[in-house]
Amino acid sequence: MRPQVDSNTRNRIRELEDLLHQKEAELALLTEISEIVASEDGRDTAFVVIAERARTLLGAKTVTIPLLSTDQTSYTYRAAAGQNAEELTGAELPIEVGLCGWVLRNQKPWWRGTLDDLEENERNYWEKQAGNIILVPLVGKRRFLGGIAAIDKMDGSSFTEQDLGLLAMFSRQVGFAVENAMYLEELQTATEHMETYRIQLEQSNRQLLRTNEELEHLALHDPLTGLPNRSLVVDRMQQAILNARRNQEPMALLMLDLDHFKEVNDTLGHLVGDKLLTRVGERFQSSLREPDTLGRLGGDEFAIVLPQASQEDARIVAEKLQDALRRPVDIEQNSFSVAASIGIAVYPEHGPDPSSLLRSADIAMYVAKRARNEFAIYKPEFDTYNPDHLSLLRDLREAIRRGSITAAFQPKLDLRSGIIVGVEALARWHHPERGDIPPYEFIPILEQTGLIKPFTLQILEKAVDYCAQCRQRNMEFSVAVNLSMHNLRDDKLPEQISEIINRYDFDHRQLVLEITESAIMHDPEHSLGILGQLDEMGLKLSVDDFGTGYSSLTYLKRLPVSQLKIDRSFVKDLITDEDDAMIVRSTIELAHNLGLDTVAEGVEDEQTLEHLRALNCDMAQGFLISRPLSPDNFFRFLASSPWAARSKRPEPESG
Repeated sequence: MRPQVDSNTRNRIRELEDLLHQKEAELALLTEISEIVASEDGRDTAFVVIAERARTLLGAKTVTIPLLSTDQTSYTYRAAAGQNAEELTGAELPIEVGLCGWVLRNQKPWWRGTLDDLEENERNYWEKQAGNIILVPLVGKRRFLGGIAAIDKMDGSSFTEQDLGLLAMFSRQVGFAVENAMYLEELQTATEHMETYRIQLEQSNRQLLRTNEELEHLALHDPLTGLPNRSLVVDRMQQAILNARRNQEPMALLMLDLDHFKEVNDTLGHLVGDKLLTRVGERFQSSLREPDTLGRLGGDEFAIVLPQASQEDARIVAEKLQDALRRPVDIEQNSFSVAASIGIAVYPEHGPDPSSLLRSADIAMYVAKRARNEFAIYKPEFDTYNPDHLSLLRDLREAIRRGSITAAFQPKLDLRSGIIVGVEALARWHHPERGDIPPYEFIPILEQTGLIKPFTLQILEKAVDYCAQCRQRNMEFSVAVNLSMHNLRDDKLPEQISEIINRYDFDHRQLVLEITESAIMHDPEHSLGILGQLDEMGLKLSVDDFGTGYSSLTYLKRLPVSQLKIDRSFVKDLITDEDDAMIVRSTIELAHNLGLDTVAEGVEDEQTLEHLRALNCDMAQGFLISRPLSPDNFFRFLASSPWAARSKRPEPESG
């Protein structure tokens, strides 16, 4: 027999059952919303479900969900259910407008029900048509989100405080779900933006890489034929010379120009001439090995770098190039029989560096053209046949007589203190008709004549004069001037240098004389005598381009030098070439063991500079620090460069 239950108990049970059903309904709602939010494309659906469930809960004609913008200056009806839902959804309004704006500004519910407290101009379009509204804030765990609004009861009655409480409770239940939906949406948007940015970045990087490759190609290749230009040919020559020096083997350079090419241009026009150059370049290329470099130097002049090639190898290649021209070249219904003159120079017999090899091959090519031979191999006696050489020599003599050879100054950086401590004076010649003539073109001409002696003294005097001016401006540093082997043969050199120094009241210790290994070793005993006198005068002596010559350590120990300059050919690839890194490291250690300082030439990037500093190199010079500067530009450099900020002498104390 079941026990009797009184009415109070039954009522209490019904209340608990109703509460249980309500909680089950709330749990089901939250579960449904959470599943929709987590679905792939259900976030908009989730907002609609929330609005629909709230409308059912309150028996409202319309429910909207206005969400606050990130900058809190506006709100958007993210979802709506019921009457005018499509029109409302997506509408955006300033936060100063409407009931939603009031609730979002004040972050508290609108509980009065009617809109009588709002002025006509404060209501938005839909509120002017509505008679009864309740609106509660929608708050997540981490931020204020917006609100939920119910507009007009379906039965025509007014919303009560009980309705307001139901809507507030509903808002609390779905707030976190709404917040998660918004976060997921923001996350997806951010992810899409990141992906778009990543794609754009990859595209930009690819485009930048292509542009850099194109710029590098344009900088190093002839735009007409696509062949390496003079800069790249010289670089390939330098690489071939370094390998030849290391492996004690020869390398060769061929220079070639086409006979009567000017007549083709003048008769048939430059377009035909350009096509002829391109076709000839293609034929030459097909006659060469893969390691060989064919380049166009300009006009109808080509150069071929032959690594690991002897004089006989170069002669065979020259014959192959001539064979390639024996077949006529057909261009636009014209058939051309092309001939060429070839000059050959071989390292090391005809020159130790690119400039001297280019010069020797150029002279040999002129000899071949004049003698109507297919090719000629350079001989020293050919030099008198070069009319360009004779013309430059005449103009150089006049420039030295007039004192129009100028000096540029390239700073030397002390790697320990990080300041400029010296400069190297470099000769510059501006020809009145040809413009700037690079030193590698006119220095060899000077070295073949007695002009190198007055020329060197003239540059030395300009350097001392300039540094004396700097000293008057309270800027003090050493200056280095290059000497040739011809200077070292001159017994009057110490006296001449002393006279210049004394005339400008210049500190002997601030003058550095740089001598190449080859200049010293040409006549080492005589060089030792001259260098000894210069050392006794208090001058500093430096071995230039160390590592590129054939010096003897026995003589190096006896030389009164205080500095070794590491050649740029080893510094250039210091980071990427293990052999160069070993040579630089060994040179620094050798110099320090002998009590000498080291200067690294050709420093062009921060990574190389830091590596040299780690190797305990003493000084560095190169384009990273500064290119060679005119006297006026160097003054400006000293005034503005952080490296030069402490190069000034301290002001004398007053009193």
